[in-house]
Amino acid sequence: MNALAPLEPLHLRVVWLPDDTVRDVYVDGDRTTFEPVPGARTVTTAGFALPGLVDAHCHIGIRRGPKAIESVDEARALARTDRDAGVLAIRDAGSPYPYPELVGEDGMPRLIRAGHHIAASRRYLRGIGLECEPHEAVAALARQAALGDGWVKLVGDWIDRDKGDLAPSFEPEILTAAIHAAQAEGAKVAVHTFSEEAVACVVEAGADSIEHGTGLAPDLLDRMAARGIALVPTMINIETFDDIAAGADAKFPRYADHMRRLKQGFPGVVRAAWEAGVPVYLGTDAGGGIDHGLAAEEMHLLHERAGIPAADVVAAASWRAREWLGIPADLGDLVVYEDDPRADLAAVREPAVIVLRGRILKAPK
Repeated sequence: MNALAPLEPLHLRVVWLPDDTVRDVYVDGDRTTFEPVPGARTVTTAGFALPGLVDAHCHIGIRRGPKAIESVDEARALARTDRDAGVLAIRDAGSPYPYPELVGEDGMPRLIRAGHHIAASRRYLRGIGLECEPHEAVAALARQAALGDGWVKLVGDWIDRDKGDLAPSFEPEILTAAIHAAQAEGAKVAVHTFSEEAVACVVEAGADSIEHGTGLAPDLLDRMAARGIALVPTMINIETFDDIAAGADAKFPRYADHMRRLKQGFPGVVRAAWEAGVPVYLGTDAGGGIDHGLAAEEMHLLHERAGIPAADVVAAASWRAREWLGIPADLGDLVVYEDDPRADLAAVREPAVIVLRGRILKAPK
């Protein structure tokens, strides 16, 4: 890779959205401060700034197909697509290809990896998950705790072709034991669920985040809120359920009907979760069936379909998500928009300035 130029201190006078105040923001190396830095170059004196967007459910280890990537360069290119859309931090929710060398690399978003996601044998996307028999699942998820950055991913349900519908990947006692084993190793556990049965089990087991969560029932939401269990709804993924159902109609009509019903009711589920105080974060599920770089579209769905106020969507997609993931607040990352995204989320589609790890990646026109 080409050598990077030395960092210079930067100055921006902007509306700083975490506190909604016009501030002089300085970037000194990989650090943001409000204290003047001698010699800082002024980048802009207009706009609305935040510490970058966070895609909390993203797969830079998966490409169209879906297929596992075959090189670190492929992961790097996918991460850059997200970065150029203003996503400066990614929680990769499972990768079949390891890329630890990208963590901390200049030009890369902050990366939080969840290792290789654990799924049931013959009940997941072929070649994507680490498929296990029931007696292997608990130890396998615990092992992944050492291979990620504080998170692991468990596939809690998928279609059961013998039953012709969604069903938990493993028996409740195995799902519960796997979650607890990974947590005992110091990892937080993200669990993929579509079905009502699986999500009830993993919420009760104390999973740290529910991914998708289409089957969430109202009585689970207060429990999630009380325990601080997050929801990453990936609404842009759920929009594909009609196509999935159409492909399943002939062989699995019960499954197809179930998927359509889950999609229809999902905006209300997400809205109810937000109203109950469940932490809701942005995730696109990019990789495979969903293109990278679509964080803005997910934000629009959270606002327009689920009815979450734009200001809350912006916060959940940026500084609140960084706090949730343990990303320090004073790092040298920020994105500036010409207009206030809280007034019109269309602003997030066009970042005017991107600074990552103290380096300008996009400057004002």
